[in-house]
Amino acid sequence: MKNRSKGALPVILCFVLFIGAFTILHLALPDSARSENENRMLARAPKFSLRALFSGSFTEDFEDYVTDQFPFRDNWLDLKSRAERAGGKTENNGVFFCREDTLISRFQTPSESALDSAQRAVDSLAENTGLPVYLALIPSAAAVWADRLPPHADTADQEALIKHIYDNVSVNTVDVYSPLKAHAAEPIYYRTDHHWTTLGAYYGYAATAQALGLTPQSLDRFQPETVSNSFYGTVYSSSGVRWVEPDSIQIFVPAKNARLTRYDSAEGSESPIYDLSKLDTKDKYSMFLGGNTSRLVIETGNPGGKLLVIRDSYADCELPFFFAHYSEIHVLDLRYYRQSVSAYAVEGGFDAILVSYSLADFVTDTSVFLMGT
Repeated sequence: MKNRSKGALPVILCFVLFIGAFTILHLALPDSARSENENRMLARAPKFSLRALFSGSFTEDFEDYVTDQFPFRDNWLDLKSRAERAGGKTENNGVFFCREDTLISRFQTPSESALDSAQRAVDSLAENTGLPVYLALIPSAAAVWADRLPPHADTADQEALIKHIYDNVSVNTVDVYSPLKAHAAEPIYYRTDHHWTTLGAYYGYAATAQALGLTPQSLDRFQPETVSNSFYGTVYSSSGVRWVEPDSIQIFVPAKNARLTRYDSAEGSESPIYDLSKLDTKDKYSMFLGGNTSRLVIETGNPGGKLLVIRDSYADCELPFFFAHYSEIHVLDLRYYRQSVSAYAVEGGFDAILVSYSLADFVTDTSVFLMGT
């Protein structure tokens, strides 16, 4: 019995020293307000009160605080993800660990009610405005880069879902899936983010331009400029993975004479087409058009008609390709725009309406129904 006690003593001592060391480090190191890798705010030390203690809220908040402010937290998360990968794990938090250093989010089958609501909204937009409406749905990397997914990855059939939607709407539809699939060997999606790259957006633009009756510009007329080699996107943040290399961000279309007005407020403010200051932030993709806002008005400096675009953030790097074809492009984001879309379309004197959405947002974002208002 004594020998067993002696054998356990070093283990207990090491454990106590380990806990003590990390307690001292936790007290000595300053708290972090935000995790750039996870793209979220971290829990701060809760205020103590007897009421909070007896209700249990203080204990819960303190547990969150210790977890978020654990010393060298990112290093431990990195070690954990590497150990899980070595152990054969192929997914975490809805993100698959894929071939070619790629992280891909799972795409889940939407509900019938969500599909019906989105389809009715698009048809209502056409009926209420009398304008030609074009629906361009963009598949995610889970569909186009399916060959990179781990074996038996559980993800819905996006090609079939797009066909189902297109068969059940009365507006003009754009086949974006086929050209993306044809160029799947190219870097058309980010490996660490859910968006397509500017190259992928070009192929989407070319298909959409043809549907709109335009002649798309050839790819060889552009000279891509790499503006960042250190982009870690949303999928990286949610995956817990830290072993992948960062992505690059490219600009294809020079801003030149284009003028962008952002309506973050009623007055609006002029903003660059490419806000390079965003490259110093975690959300580097928001460099395109300055990121999310309710309404944008782009005066391209070129001759042509007027296009109204109802979009999610996938369109941000695609829209500059359309500058050569239109004199004005107005952009609405229904997550923030709360006025009548139909009234805006009718009063604006537009030639056409382009509804450009990632398939994932189109079938899950509850604000989509507002385009029918």
